Amino acid sequence: MKLIVGLGNPGAKYARNRHNIGFMALDMIAADHGFAPWKSKHQGLTTEGRFGSDRAVLLKPETFMNLSGQSVQAAMRFHKLEPSDVIVLHDEIDLAPAKVKCKTGGGHAGHNGLRSIHAHIGPDYDRVRLGVGHPGHKDAVPGYVLRDFPKADENWLDDVLRGISDGAADLVRGDNSKFMNAVAMRVAPPRSGTGTKKPAQKVPADPIKHDTGPVPPPDAKPDTTAQQDDRSTLQKLMDRFK
Repeated sequence: MKLIVGLGNPGAKYARNRHNIGFMALDMIAADHGFAPWKSKHQGLTTEGRFGSDRAVLLKPETFMNLSGQSVQAAMRFHKLEPSDVIVLHDEIDLAPAKVKCKTGGGHAGHNGLRSIHAHIGPDYDRVRLGVGHPGHKDAVPGYVLRDFPKADENWLDDVLRGISDGAADLVRGDNSKFMNAVAMRVAPPRSGTGTKKPAQKVPADPIKHDTGPVPPPDAKPDTTAQQDDRSTLQKLMDRFK
C-alpha cells in the first residue's frame, strides 16, 4: 500500500495557486481512477482506491503547508506505513514549468511543506517534483507560489496533471520510468510526419526538337552522298547498269 500526498493549502482562496499543484494532481487521480469520495481524516482530506491489485490512499493535508508533516505522520501511523511507502507531490520552483522529476530522499530545499514532513518522518520518502518556474529572485518566491496559475499556463498544466494521472499506477508500483513516460506522452507527445521532404527538383523542359537526323561526330567527313542529285531519270538508269 502507498500513501500519496499532495501538498497545498486548504480553501477556495488557494485552490489555483502554484503552491497547490499537488492538490490538483490528487484531484485528477481520484476522479480518473474512480476513488471513493473525499473524507476528513488525519488532519486532511483522504480517499482510497486501487490500481489493479495495488491499494493506495490519497492525502491532502489541511494543516496549511508549513504543518503538512503532522497530517502525513498521522496517516502513516493509522495505516502502519514506513517513509518508503510515502510519495509526496509538490511544486518545485527550481524546475521549469511543465517539467516533472522523481526523487527519493535528499533535502527540502527550503520548501515549507517538505521541511515539515522531514521534521515528522525524516527525508527517506519519494517525491514527484512538479516544475512551476522561478520568479527570478528569492525574495519574490513567497508571493509567486501563492498566486494563481495564469491563463497562459492552463494548457501545459492540464497536460501535466493528466500525465500524472495516466502514470499513477506505475508510480504506485515503483516504476518511475513508465510514470515519467506517461507524463511525457501528455506534455510532449510524439508527432507523426515530422521528417522534412526535400523539394522536388525542377526538371527543365525539353527544348523543341527538330528532326534533323543523326548528328555526326566532330571528326566525321561530310557525307557527299547526301548532296543534291541533278541527274536525269534516264542518266540514273544508265548509271545503274554500268
